[in-house]
Amino acid sequence: MSAPRPEQDQHVHDVVAIGAGPFNLGLACLADPVDDLDVVVLEARDQVSWHPGMMLDDATLQVPFLADLVTMADPTSRWSFLNYLKQAGHLYAFYVRESFYPLRREYDDYCRWAAEGVGSVRFGQEVVAVEHDGSAYVVSTARGDVFRGRRLVLGVGSRPRVPAAVEHLLGVDGVCHSADYLTHRADLLQRRAITVVGSGQSAAEVYHDLLAASPEHDYELTWLTRSPRFFPMEYTKLTLELTSPEYTAYFHGLPADVRTDLVREQRSLYKGISGDLVDRISDLHYQLRVTGHGPRTTLVASTEVVGGERTPDGVRLDLHHTETGEDFAVTTDGLVLATGYAAASAPPAFLDGVRDRLVLDEQGRFAASSTYAVDRSGQEVFVQNAEEHTHGFVAPDLGMGAYRSSVIIAAITGREVYPLEKRVAVQSFGVPDHLRVPS
Repeated sequence: MSAPRPEQDQHVHDVVAIGAGPFNLGLACLADPVDDLDVVVLEARDQVSWHPGMMLDDATLQVPFLADLVTMADPTSRWSFLNYLKQAGHLYAFYVRESFYPLRREYDDYCRWAAEGVGSVRFGQEVVAVEHDGSAYVVSTARGDVFRGRRLVLGVGSRPRVPAAVEHLLGVDGVCHSADYLTHRADLLQRRAITVVGSGQSAAEVYHDLLAASPEHDYELTWLTRSPRFFPMEYTKLTLELTSPEYTAYFHGLPADVRTDLVREQRSLYKGISGDLVDRISDLHYQLRVTGHGPRTTLVASTEVVGGERTPDGVRLDLHHTETGEDFAVTTDGLVLATGYAAASAPPAFLDGVRDRLVLDEQGRFAASSTYAVDRSGQEVFVQNAEEHTHGFVAPDLGMGAYRSSVIIAAITGREVYPLEKRVAVQSFGVPDHLRVPS
């Protein structure tokens, strides 16, 4: 084995960030012009690729372009989405398009442009172990390289979530999670019957894509959701204020059981379907009906998948209708589980060596402070998108990424490198001070 490179033996970074998803990538871009902040980002993959299995040609982000890696913290940054468009020669075309919502493909390309240009991302560096030698965190990778840092920022992303009742079906011929949809699409189109399970944006995008292709391929298409309806994501302006810094602070200060109930109640704020896509699906149904192309499709809400098994004809899904109480079943030879993602709210295995330095809650999840710190000192280990249970549903929201990175940078440097907004919402969260009754 070759000796470690001298830089890895001797240099101690201010921050070793693990994972180069949009959030840690945004951190790297915001740290780029800060002279006294040395950040290195370790990425297991050979390049940045954002949800490649759902890179449909017409799919857009659910947030405006201002929710890029940096703009909400520093609109003058050279790593903004608008500068990417200018460098790519697309700025005027984007202006003429008159839509705030970038195509998912161009956002993916934008992230890759930033990752390759910022200079602090190290690709092909899968982290396998983290230890602390008394003065710094020692991060070892699968390649045998070692990186040292005074602090860690964890942004390892989320993983596909599959209901326990059908988890054993993954790997069966014709079955995939929506995260791998495009990889399996050509095969699915040759199937006799395809079933989509899920209620969010990914499920709707997959269903719309398969519905559009159904006249040519003539399969039976079924869409099942546990939700009581195929609901749109709420996107009204006063509701959007719940993605503000002050609501995040308010949520963080609530009792843990109240936070848990709120996250459950607020699912429609971030797990629904964009209203435009709901309308496009309905319009496509009408178009196919008028042109005499069917469709042969069934949509059923309030349906829970309670079991499943492989059969000679494909897969049998055992179902329960939560409103009527009836049990029923669907047999399909193509199955797309668009059942969402689970954030890494608990320490990954590579942190076992420093687990005693972390603060966890009763369920073994990161107990993130107001500054997203999860270590006992409150100054060394930070998380990105692993704190929904402590900071609310905005944890995976791209629009809050730059703000969270600004908070982390302020905690690391001891100053507000980027001004932190304290009050942006019209409404008050909790009881306003001037309305409190004196005790």
